[in-house]
Formats: sequence, C-alpha cells, structure tokens
Amino acid sequence: MRVMWEGGKRTLEEWQTSWKNGDTDRQIFNILPSVSLHPTNWIREDVIFSQHGPFPAYLKRFHLSDSDYCSCGGIGTAFHCATKCIYTVSWHMRKPAPNFEQEWLKRVANNLVSRQKIRGIIKFISENRDLFRPP
Repeated sequence: MRVMWEGGKRTLEEWQTSWKNGDTDRQIFNILPSVSLHPTNWIREDVIFSQHGPFPAYLKRFHLSDSDYCSCGGIGTAFHCATKCIYTVSWHMRKPAPNFEQEWLKRVANNLVSRQKIRGIIKFISENRDLFRPP
C-alpha cells in the first residue's frame, strides 16, 4: 500500500505544480490555489467565479453572441451583473476596488449570503435572456 500512496502523492504534487504554473485563465486558481482529491461543492449557479455562464461577454468569447455588451450598456461580465447592471440591482454586492477583486471573489465564494445572491442573478438572467441581449 505504501508504494501506491507514494505514487499517488507524487501525482498529486505534479498536478499541484502544473496547476500553479499553468498559463490559462487564472480566475479559478486565484480562488482555489491548491488542488484536492475532494470536490468543491459548487453548484451550477456558482460558475460565476470562473466567469462562465449566461453572460454576454462569455457568450461573445465563444461566438455565441455578436456582442459582449449587456443591454444596459455595460460590458456583460459576471462581475458587471453582480455589481453594476441595472437589471440585477436586487442582488447587487458592493464592488471592490480593482486591486481587491480577487480577494473579493474568494470572500464571496465562501459566504453563504453572497452565494445565494449569485444564484439569484444567474436564475434571473437564465429566465430573462432577452433582457440581457445587446441593444
């Protein structure tokens, strides 16, 4: 058994090194810097932390929309919907200073009330997609 665990430990260390030194989008890395064999308990609505979801900027990135603008006029990112969009004001969270955005995401990810607000935003956008299309 010891030999198997040492191999698993080495694999986990290699995975951590690869994750730490990766050159792809680092938004999830900034929230979860350590790899784990245990899954995070994120549900579909929590994908806001990766900037994936029904947001105009994400849809444009994959050519699923012609524009990355929200119909309110702002760039339709997850962050925009959570802090600035006039259509999601019921769920807004205080916008952090630009140099604290990553720390803000970590805190939101670990705060039950914030996560409930995010679920509300995602549900609202999903149910009202036409409202979030560019003018």
